Amino acid sequence: MSNTVKVQPDLKFVKELQAVGGDSLKKCYQCATCSVVCPLSPADSPYPRKEMVWAQWGLKDRLVNDMDIWLCHNCGTCSDLCPRGAKPGDLLSALRNMAYRNLAPLPIIGKWMSSSSGLLPLAAIPAIIYALIWILQATRLGSFLPTFEWDHAAHAWKAVQDGAVVFGGLFVGDYFIDPIFGLVFLFMLWGFYAGVRNMIKAFDDQPKTFIVGRKGEPSFCSCLIDTVQYEILQHTQFQDCTDEESDELDVKRANGHRMLMFAFIALMVVTGVVAAGHWGGWFLRKIGVEGLGDIVSAIGHTPMPWWSPVKLLAYVGAGLGIYGLIALTKRRVNLDQAKQSSSWYDWYLLTLIWTIFLTGVCAFVFRLLGVALLAYPIYYVHLIGVFMLLAYLPWSKLGHLVYRTVALSYAKKIGRIPMGADK
Repeated sequence: MSNTVKVQPDLKFVKELQAVGGDSLKKCYQCATCSVVCPLSPADSPYPRKEMVWAQWGLKDRLVNDMDIWLCHNCGTCSDLCPRGAKPGDLLSALRNMAYRNLAPLPIIGKWMSSSSGLLPLAAIPAIIYALIWILQATRLGSFLPTFEWDHAAHAWKAVQDGAVVFGGLFVGDYFIDPIFGLVFLFMLWGFYAGVRNMIKAFDDQPKTFIVGRKGEPSFCSCLIDTVQYEILQHTQFQDCTDEESDELDVKRANGHRMLMFAFIALMVVTGVVAAGHWGGWFLRKIGVEGLGDIVSAIGHTPMPWWSPVKLLAYVGAGLGIYGLIALTKRRVNLDQAKQSSSWYDWYLLTLIWTIFLTGVCAFVFRLLGVALLAYPIYYVHLIGVFMLLAYLPWSKLGHLVYRTVALSYAKKIGRIPMGADK
């Protein structure tokens, strides 16, 4: 006797899925072309065919806990070759968009992130914070566009007439930059911790894969190291998504992702050197090691001269970032909308990163030129952009840096995909 399976479609979920990018899923007639042509899909229970079925039936519980939506790297091959224009690649992107919104806590942020109507409250939070700081500092210093000179005795910037444009004089790092972004960083970590915890809990309830001849299940830590080495640093999954028949835009997408990643690494190193030099020098002076403290402080002292090695690394990071952004934006603009679409999440992230890089470069240029009227407002916008990127990271598309890394590591641990060295 066969068992009866009761299917309870969630029609509200289907409508939500269509709203965040899966609007063409009803066109699918289950030919399985998408799973056959995918260069990454495992032979056992391949994606995205099964996800198309689950989505059409509104099987929310299966989809929201589905590991395979994170294994897809959105190359678009399945959507390009779909005979019905069902855009299965867009469906997996839409599922990830829903995951960004629902994995992390504080669902109100996820709701704001899901549409253009939420942009105002997202931007208003940092805009108000830094506007209040600017007003208070202007009241104290006697100018909204102050100039400064370095007071060696006080180890601080002093407002003077006809001095230099110094962002750290107006938005003092000790009080208005480091503490705020320190709290933002902790908030981001909390969001990711909760999101990853929810993700792994959902994965643990899914069936495991058993590989004949496998000596033993590797540790999650070894799988994480393998994922960082191969999928992140070497971008092997992106390389698997391209071949000799791939068009120029697909190749540029892989290069764009790689260059943008190296740009962020370079800028993180620069930020780390500045923070370590400033606070390390402060700490050494506090414990009485004045000479060494002054040397360490000098390493991280800002604004740095344009020829400083740390500043040169920042130039490299900015150049790599802009190159990557051009490649990714070009691909996004030239997508065939009949085969692959762009969602709000895609354009929000691209626009935000463009804003951060362009305001960072322009603020630097106008600071060197001494044009306070442009330098300070542009730097203000830069602070807002950086705040939005970091604070809302667990709810944004860039959150895949963490979620996809965890999913790939987990998939390797249970044998769903091979270790990078075994490919």
